[in-house]
Amino acid sequence: MTDGSAHRLDATRFRISTDTADVDRAAVHRWLSEQSYWAEGRARSVQDAAIDASLCFSVLERASGRQVGFARVVTDGATFAWLCDVFVDGSARGHGIGTALVAEVVAHLDARSLPRVTLATADAHGLYERFGFERTTPGMYMARLRR
Repeated sequence: MTDGSAHRLDATRFRISTDTADVDRAAVHRWLSEQSYWAEGRARSVQDAAIDASLCFSVLERASGRQVGFARVVTDGATFAWLCDVFVDGSARGHGIGTALVAEVVAHLDARSLPRVTLATADAHGLYERFGFERTTPGMYMARLRR
């Protein structure tokens, strides 16, 4: 893992919150259901239920209060966590927001000493590898998907 100081968000411009009251649910739903490959077409009611049942991280502009990033963690708080729905608004990309967001999530989960944190990604392996995530053995994990 790299030095945490390299992943600090410009605290004068942005803040990260774990308060679900800070989540701009309409923006998050729009990002995920319209712009992500993993949640395309997800219903707003499903997204809201997922937010309510998860540990959420919002990156917010201090001046405007506008949400520019989001991540969600599904966890039992003791044995595992699944990092999902990581997204940075297109207008805010290129400023280290995604890296700082993942750093904050990892620090938060490290403080809980969870033995297993997982995620799935099709295109951001390099980002997550910087935080100690490793590619797992193909075929080890299974899923049951409702179609």
